[in-house]
Amino acid sequence: MTMVKTPIEIDQEALESAAEVLGTKTKKDTVNAALREVSQRLVRQRALARLAEMADRGDFDEFIGNKAAYRR
Repeated sequence: MTMVKTPIEIDQEALESAAEVLGTKTKKDTVNAALREVSQRLVRQRALARLAEMADRGDFDEFIGNKAAYRR
């Protein structure tokens, strides 16, 4: 992991809230944890989109007994 020093202005209230949610103690740890969380959120969104595409194609139909009850 490459680290760079970057002077930025941060919303103190948002930082405190994020630290509480993330369970971090320092500003550095809070910012890094928040950035990682946002990155993982994108990964999860993309995975969910792929699953939705698979469902639309009927890829999961063989696992469902009464398909009519699950179709839109």
